[in-house]
This record gives sequence, structure tokens and C-alpha cells, in this order.
Amino acid sequence: MARKRAFIPPIERVRNGFVFNIGNDERELVARLLTELSQLLMGESGDPRLIRIFPPAYHLADDAEADAEYQRLMREELVASRLSGITTVNKALQGSGPVDEETMIAFVQAINGLRLVLGTMLDVDEDDDPDQIDEDDPQVGEHHLYNFLSWLLDWAVRALGEPVKQQET
Repeated sequence: MARKRAFIPPIERVRNGFVFNIGNDERELVARLLTELSQLLMGESGDPRLIRIFPPAYHLADDAEADAEYQRLMREELVASRLSGITTVNKALQGSGPVDEETMIAFVQAINGLRLVLGTMLDVDEDDDPDQIDEDDPQVGEHHLYNFLSWLLDWAVRALGEPVKQQET
């Protein structure tokens, strides 16, 4: 009798870190998207696609000047931090071994950054149902990509929350 192969999560915690159980096509897709995100981050600071990555620090109309000052002071540091994380993740995706928790946290932040930009472009909000995408929608591919990134993010967060697996005896 043939045994059914158990489900292997796309990302899981192992004894010495975390592993990406995704294929080369998926790794290359994520790396390409992260490269595009890097380029976007280094572009114009007023790009509306970045509003969810760099939301206003102050929300009242009277605080516009304070928000502009915050953005002026912090934006460069925030961009540098995101770019560093993207570099870390791209290196990890090229490797085959386990990655450490710091790299996994960078992965979560990078994937979430991709989702924030794509979600802004698609005008996604919490009321959207990913199972209700019309296949005739001109942005159906982008919606599927958003759902794929959400799925990866979910598994990465789950892996971070798992206890460390002990060595089998």
C-alpha cells in the first residue's frame, strides 16, 4: 500500500532555524518582487504606492507640518532598514540551508512590505474576500499574487511561533 506524502509547509521551524520549502520558481518570483520593491523604495518619496509602508505619523490636518518633519527625519532610516532586510532575504532565498530567526523576521517584514504596496495598488481592505475574485477582473493576476504573498506571510508567522524542534533520538 502506498503511503500518502504528508503536507510539507512552505516555511517551517527546524532544530537549527527555519527552512523555505518552496520551489526555485517561487524563490525567484519573491526575489524579483523584492528587487522591484527596493527600486520603488529608492525612488520618489511621494509615490502613492508607498503610503501603507510609510503611513502618516500624525493624522490630523493641523499636524501636517509635524508629519512632514517626522518623514524628513525618519524616512532615510526607515528606507535603509527595509533595504537591508530585503538584501538579507534575497541572500537567504539563494541558499538552501536553514536561516536564523533574524533572517526570518526580515522575511516577514519584506513579504509584508510587498503586500502593503500591492494591496495599495489593488485598493485591498479588510472587507475583501480573496475567494471572491472575478476571473474576468483585469487585475486577477495581481490579486492571486497578493493571495500568494499573504499565504507565505501566514506560514512565516506560524513558523516563528512554533517551538524549536528537538533532535529526534
